[in-house]
Amino acid sequence: MAQMTVKDLMVESGVAFGTSGARGTVVAMTDRVCYGYTRGFLSYLATLGEFQSGGRVALAGDLRPSTPRILAACARAVRDEGGVPVFCGYVPTPALALYSFAQGIPCLMVTGSHIPSDRNGIKFYRPTGEVLKSDEAGMSSQLVPLPDGAFTADGMLTEAEVLPSVTDVETAYVQRYIDHFGAGSLGGKRIGVYQHSAVGRDILARIVRELGAEIELLGRSESFIPVDTEAIRDEDVVLARDWASAVTYDAIISTDGDSDRPLLADENGVWMRGDVLGILSAARVGATAVVTPVSSNTALELSGLFPRCRRTRIGSPYVIAAMREEHAAPSDVVCGYEANGGFLLGSDIPGAGGTTTTALETRDAVLPILLVLTAPGGSVSQQLASLPQRFTFSDRLKEFPPTLSEQLFAMLKAGSRGEQLVLQTKLFGAFTGEARVIDDTDGVRATFSSGEIVHLRGSGNAPELRCYTEADSEDRAVALNRDALGSVKAALGLA
Repeated sequence: MAQMTVKDLMVESGVAFGTSGARGTVVAMTDRVCYGYTRGFLSYLATLGEFQSGGRVALAGDLRPSTPRILAACARAVRDEGGVPVFCGYVPTPALALYSFAQGIPCLMVTGSHIPSDRNGIKFYRPTGEVLKSDEAGMSSQLVPLPDGAFTADGMLTEAEVLPSVTDVETAYVQRYIDHFGAGSLGGKRIGVYQHSAVGRDILARIVRELGAEIELLGRSESFIPVDTEAIRDEDVVLARDWASAVTYDAIISTDGDSDRPLLADENGVWMRGDVLGILSAARVGATAVVTPVSSNTALELSGLFPRCRRTRIGSPYVIAAMREEHAAPSDVVCGYEANGGFLLGSDIPGAGGTTTTALETRDAVLPILLVLTAPGGSVSQQLASLPQRFTFSDRLKEFPPTLSEQLFAMLKAGSRGEQLVLQTKLFGAFTGEARVIDDTDGVRATFSSGEIVHLRGSGNAPELRCYTEADSEDRAVALNRDALGSVKAALGLA
């Protein structure tokens, strides 16, 4: 029987750790690779006393064509590691996590989230929460067996694994929101539900219907659509506005592929940025401490709504780690959110009728949507208008290899801070003014004399360069992003 460390398997396959787990192309994510990753995960948990022979492991997946195959390989790995796979079906990531945490068992979600269907991934969860960055070294060092004869030359299993019958996790997930908001809390509202290929499309519709809303199902697709809540497609911008102009809705709602990131459009069909949705949601839960990545809208601090605001690197593991440090007093209400809108509840909060909604330290799409839809502060657009008017926009350069990212950031970070400011002014100053402040928490984020912000960062899960911009108007944030990416291409000789 061959053996290999997970780290060597990463190098051999090119399937590396992204946010909370492994991601790669479907071609690279062979059964052998997914099997090895899963056994390494469970072997690592065994060293922590969080998994033992005979232990249950929950599995679920999204609606990508490659997901059933990968789930089967993961289930085989669970069995061969001495565990019992519990198949939870094709459900939202937070629904799986809610079940896993309640049961005190590990779980894994096969999903590539918002990325195209030629890629996929596996998100790993310990019995008490997401796998964090501090866990990666322990997982990577695990020596995993790869049974002789189990895989073909292409790394596929030679025998098909049969998944167990589905264990229901949907009911508890739906009930969580019915209990928190109360029956009839959306009464009188008309909601469009943009379904596309989101794994939680029917669950989301069920929740808002059971809360009393009149709903209309929109845009269902049987082919996978890579809806990215942080870089909304032009097609989705047009769809929402067309739907809102044809029918009167209070809002249009949706999620990304694994339904842990929300999309909320106002009554005019204008999609709200996720980092603004996060501010409104944090205010609704009465947060005393809010954690969000450095890329999120600075209206958070400008609003003056929260006693403590904390910035981290981009990625839910960093947000979760910081949230756990923010529980200074029993009365604290701690939450976090990302620029993609995924909302993380770090404290138990009171719900309707004396109920208690327990903390859920993983991205959730449903809670922030409902917090805004049930708010007493007027329509969605009116709630947005109540915040300081700062606007963010994000875009990316695709097919931007890691070697090019390394070249770019070596240039941006070279020399003293003063020299870096000079370079930022040289790159972007013609349309932003002089660079005044640089933040290198994650990538390079420069604030200019105009008050505008340009933030560049290499993607952690795809060959892309991400660009985040912030300005005093939406149009300006979009134009700034376009100009900034153009300057980067020119500087690297790509224009």
